[in-house]
Amino acid sequence: MNGIVVLITTPSKDEAERIARHLIENRLAACVSIVPSVRSLYRWEGNICDETESLLIVKTQADRFDQLSREVKAHHRYTVPEIIALPIAQGSPDYLNWIQASTVAVH
Repeated sequence: MNGIVVLITTPSKDEAERIARHLIENRLAACVSIVPSVRSLYRWEGNICDETESLLIVKTQADRFDQLSREVKAHHRYTVPEIIALPIAQGSPDYLNWIQASTVAVH
């Protein structure tokens, strides 16, 4: 199993919950943890921004990333949403198997 953790920030807890539910319902993620309040400082359009956002921590398979990314962009308010994938180097075999079983595309 080629597992990944995807980090996504959203401008609100409501948007985070809506996107998380969509990813789970469509088997694009096995689990989405929501950190309701993180402070993000970043440069956007020449300005330094200081915002409170919600953070999604998404557990999925690498082969689901492209579709996950498309779905997040379609349901996200930001023009350029943060969608960053990190490989899972190691993990409990039972948990990794669960991620794989939970993200198998249903046709």
